[in-house]
Amino acid sequence: MQLQAPWRIGVDVGGTFTDLVLADAAGAVHVTKVPSTPADPAEGVVNALGAAAKQAGMALPELMAGTSLMIHGSTVATNTLLEGKGAKVGMLTTAGFRDSLEIRRGIREDQWDHRAPFPPVLVPRYLRLPVTGRLDRNGNELEPVSGRDVEAAAAVFKDEGVEAVALCLLHSYADPKHEVAAASALRQHMNGLPITLSSDVAPVIGEYERGSTAVLNAYVGPRVVPYLAGLNRKLRQLGLRHSLLLVQSNGGAVSVDHVQDRPVQLLLSGPAAGVGALNYYRQTAGTDDFVSMEIGGTSCDVALMSKGDVAVTDQILVGGYHAAIPAIEIHTVGAGGGTIAGVDGAGMLFAGPRGAGAVPGPACYGRGNAEPTVTDAQLVLGRLRPGPYAGGAVNLDDGLAREAIETKVARPLGLTIERAAAGIIRLLEQNLLHAVERMSIERGYDPRRFTLVAAGGAGPMHGAAVARALGSRRCYVPRLAGAFCALGMLNTDVRQDFLRVHFADLDRADRSALEDRFAALEREAGAAMDAEGFGGERARLVRSLDLRYLGQQYAIRIELASGFEPMAIRRRFEEEHDRMFGHIQPQGTIEVTALRLAAIGAVERLRPAAPPAAPPPRPVARRPVWQDEASGWVETPVFAGADLAPSHRLAGPLVVEELTTTVLAGPGDTLAVDASGNFDIAVGAA
Repeated sequence: MQLQAPWRIGVDVGGTFTDLVLADAAGAVHVTKVPSTPADPAEGVVNALGAAAKQAGMALPELMAGTSLMIHGSTVATNTLLEGKGAKVGMLTTAGFRDSLEIRRGIREDQWDHRAPFPPVLVPRYLRLPVTGRLDRNGNELEPVSGRDVEAAAAVFKDEGVEAVALCLLHSYADPKHEVAAASALRQHMNGLPITLSSDVAPVIGEYERGSTAVLNAYVGPRVVPYLAGLNRKLRQLGLRHSLLLVQSNGGAVSVDHVQDRPVQLLLSGPAAGVGALNYYRQTAGTDDFVSMEIGGTSCDVALMSKGDVAVTDQILVGGYHAAIPAIEIHTVGAGGGTIAGVDGAGMLFAGPRGAGAVPGPACYGRGNAEPTVTDAQLVLGRLRPGPYAGGAVNLDDGLAREAIETKVARPLGLTIERAAAGIIRLLEQNLLHAVERMSIERGYDPRRFTLVAAGGAGPMHGAAVARALGSRRCYVPRLAGAFCALGMLNTDVRQDFLRVHFADLDRADRSALEDRFAALEREAGAAMDAEGFGGERARLVRSLDLRYLGQQYAIRIELASGFEPMAIRRRFEEEHDRMFGHIQPQGTIEVTALRLAAIGAVERLRPAAPPAAPPPRPVARRPVWQDEASGWVETPVFAGADLAPSHRLAGPLVVEELTTTVLAGPGDTLAVDASGNFDIAVGAA
């Protein structure tokens, strides 16, 4: 690895592997992959940096000194929440509303499932304490905050060993003065305990959503913030000249210093970096319409890009908990290379959502796991080659894979080992198909006009099959599919989002009032971007409105392309409403509910490089590979990815073994290598 300084580094910590992508000043891109260390993710980051330094023939401090930018995607916040290992949280609420957090919205996510319990409330009732004081819906004070109530609550929190406090007082979105006063009084008694104000992290209408977000922030903060601060400190000691940047749920990056008060914004940190990767591959694939299916060792993250835009939502659900934060719309399912398969008590085959993780990993890793996984099934079916995998990070033992599948699946179902393995793959790909349909068909998009991007270490094994079932005729496999999100981090802009609640009739709105509100947001955004080093002309400000028909509960975000033009805004709102719901209200009253501003600081873009030409490739091996139910076992050529270059075109079935992934093309498929060295599969008919 010959490097030209300076270089940029992106590190993505996944459930199984930690991926590092380094791009130097000459545009060369290098990938390093090491096993993750779930007990201490920072160790995995440093291990990846150490491995990259070794490949470059330099000491780690030398590598860090030459780094101009380092971006990290962290799953620490997500894992803290999903594993129930967050802080002990206390909560202050307006008197009479202490149970809003537990009542939720009073509806179920799945209306047909009446038995599934809600997840445990993160703040038990005895730690949700009421405070006297009230604002009206316009932010006018009806009754001042009671300092005595705050002091009494502080005494309870001290006695109970509370580690963080969340405040959610009524109508704080209109005016945060009551929350600010309560927090000030609380700090006099709590000795530096972290305090989260709902008006800071989620100034939205909807007390439950605002309160839930504040609680989530308080819950993950004492676990996430020390990890990030410690990692940043360690990297600076190793020679990193600038603070570490982190990918947020909104798909943009932010410095460690600015995320410490809002760690809830990291709940989708890793997967959101996929947007940067999609923007990069728009240049090479020649299209702005993608459905990406990024499959790692633990899960599959599905995102949709239509006409160059990825949808952003204001409400996400993680582990059954609601967060009102700007986030890329991503649908995640428990389907990855380490997904565990078996037979349930009713004699039915299952695959997921539980996974084997990095430790112990699939049975074929030989680390003590006896349960079969998807990776074991791929190995049994000849799609993976026994021996060193992922650059030698692990070793695949087909004997252990066969034993696990025979014991846990084949024998209980009365099948051969191969048929059992094929069943595992077929079931998993059905789950993947449903995940893609949820992000496309259920949102009013015809998946047949999109190119399916198969990414992640395991994605290219399933991409062509899922595209075929979906009706899509094109599957695009990045050569660096196994480091998809880490690559995307290097193509990710710095971004911060700002919001103000504002009610108005779209057709009768006071333009000067709107302009004043937006100007205030822009001043706030300018100061924030200056602090990040992206102020002035380096920052791009994007205005949006939240709109809904009068009487509706939820709003649709519409970007203001060129000033405030009610008729043009109405047309865009109706187009979006019709796509999402299949109808509009002609001449209906449209209500503005909030003003939004996105402040974006552009980073240097990655430049696709053209690999050198190469002679027509020859297979490095041939082996029997199970293709599908119709074809069964087929003697299949296996190509080394390093031998494939632009203009090469190969007819399936075939297998391509790359450094970070393995690509499978089925009978009737055609794999072509594009000008940037990526694999473009023309999918054959089902």
